[in-house]
Amino acid sequence: MATLQPYVIFPGTARAALTFYRDVFGGELSLHTYEDFGRSDGALSAIAHGELHGLVALAGADAAAGEKSVQVEGLMLSVLGTAEPEVLHEWFDKLSVGGSVVDPLAPKPWGASDGQVIDRHGLHWLVGYEHGA
Repeated sequence: MATLQPYVIFPGTARAALTFYRDVFGGELSLHTYEDFGRSDGALSAIAHGELHGLVALAGADAAAGEKSVQVEGLMLSVLGTAEPEVLHEWFDKLSVGGSVVDPLAPKPWGASDGQVIDRHGLHWLVGYEHGA
């Protein structure tokens, strides 16, 4: 089934970022360089296209010459209820390493647990779950 998949243009850090997300979320990662695609608008070893398939789907590339890279404001990537609570806590903890916790993953007054973290690559995540769901 097709679903929304964020595609992030990184400032030369696509390999490290997409590998980080694979390590956090699991899944299968494919990486293709500018050289693989016959592109000359960036370093041959830069990532022209990378894609993570799994519970969390994410794609990205390194910015080409003159192309802007991601700057996130007013946007969160939500993985609410995507996995069991224990897994979501593990993801939150891994996303937090080298990043910054905006709001700890904890029970909230409305009966759910959630939290927010900006990871080391600058993406803002909303992680959580409903109790008893």
